Amino acid sequence: MNDKTTVLAIDQGTTSTRSILFDRDAEELASSRREFAQHYPDHGWVEHDADEIWRDTLATARETIEQGGGAGSIAALGITNQRETIVVWDRATGAPIHRAIVWQDRRTAPMCVRMRQEGHEDLVRQRTGLLLDPYFSATKLAWILDNVPGARRDAEAGKLAFGTIDSFLLWRLTGGRVHATDVTNASRTLLFDIHRQVWDDDLLRLFDIPPALLPQVRSNSEIYGETDPALFGRAIPVAGMAGDQQAALVGQACFRPGMAKATYGTGCFVLLNTGEAAVQSANRMLTTIGYRIGNRTVYALEGAIFVAGAAIKWLRDGLHLITHASQTDDLATRIPHSHGVYMVPGFVGLGAPHWDPEARGLICGLTLDATAAHIARAALESVAYQTYDLMAAMARDGGGAVTTLRVDGGMAANDWFCQFLADILQARVERPRHLETTATGAAYLAGLATGVWTDLDDVAARWARGRVFDAAMDATQRETMLKGWQQAVRRTLTSTFAAAA
Repeated sequence: MNDKTTVLAIDQGTTSTRSILFDRDAEELASSRREFAQHYPDHGWVEHDADEIWRDTLATARETIEQGGGAGSIAALGITNQRETIVVWDRATGAPIHRAIVWQDRRTAPMCVRMRQEGHEDLVRQRTGLLLDPYFSATKLAWILDNVPGARRDAEAGKLAFGTIDSFLLWRLTGGRVHATDVTNASRTLLFDIHRQVWDDDLLRLFDIPPALLPQVRSNSEIYGETDPALFGRAIPVAGMAGDQQAALVGQACFRPGMAKATYGTGCFVLLNTGEAAVQSANRMLTTIGYRIGNRTVYALEGAIFVAGAAIKWLRDGLHLITHASQTDDLATRIPHSHGVYMVPGFVGLGAPHWDPEARGLICGLTLDATAAHIARAALESVAYQTYDLMAAMARDGGGAVTTLRVDGGMAANDWFCQFLADILQARVERPRHLETTATGAAYLAGLATGVWTDLDDVAARWARGRVFDAAMDATQRETMLKGWQQAVRRTLTSTFAAAA
């Protein structure tokens, strides 16, 4: 057992950066959070300032360490991050050569269409478990190389480094000494063979990516390096890294095949543990690495919803219907039913199982007596309906009907939403006592590598159930509501086709 008793987790998300200090019981001791700017330079483009992310990371980590009594008790640091968002930086200076291109960004949709038409998607799916979609990293990287003057030349000369946000933060934290990523983030790039667990030469040629750009790939729980002592007063081992959704899988202790979790943040991501079998989906789900600890790799089926909490943020910042996300619970309970109002939140396209990057948002069923409450309720309901679509597709893939879903993320704090989710899924919804499971998962991975926790059983024993929601909706009402949702989705897809034509 490590004589140091705490673990610092950095949770770098799509809209904010947090640092949380945990004790051996996985209880939060201190935390700090900062929101950062979103940049939309063109239609469908989404960018972040990687230097701003770094400044926020450093500031929140220092604030958390100070609140927690200093760095002396910290055994390790773990990193979890928004996946697929990429940074390319100069190896000599550490400076990014372009803003980070975010996972939500759609600028490479035409490239993905062309590659599908050329017949490349089968190779991509077989090697990576993913689809050709601008959501993933490779086409974003190719865009930077082709659009930043001199980038491709410098990349081929070994002067540039590529990474997802975890890799960029690791580089900065270690003073430029370590250029690495973990298997979960690597598995989201379209460049990594998830079966052999190596960067794939055929895929590198397909996307025209110089190998000299790439980080070393490590397991999720091992010592990557140490922080620069000047940053926090002493060197701290960086001992765990995972993409945010896989970190949540660990934080929710979904260690047995058949266990599933859904994280409701900016988007929603459902992961179903499939054990050591990489299940190939016939229903446009993703096959991904859940985690690798030691020599054991666990795979998962994943469904991605691009807009979940982002729809609530739009109600607040775009429509000004609310001033705080928590108000949606009150609005939803204020009315007895949805009044036939549906929202399909295709603001950045639709994810699984449709994978339509050109889809756009739709609100239908409006009448003169529809109110802000109906729109707010439709936004919440849309996330549950999308979750149903994912779970149904996973069941058809042989994952079986999930009888219990563990939920986390900001929206999971909403009791009305959790009950509606249970009703639509006809499944038990379990909410943990602590919703910050992404950061907790990063802490567990770092602590496992440094002796704070002994094994996965030790981790699982610390998962604490908060509240349980069981299905209670009448079956006829549920079927009617699901049919209305399916009609709304068809209208969205049809209108997208008509607009494109």
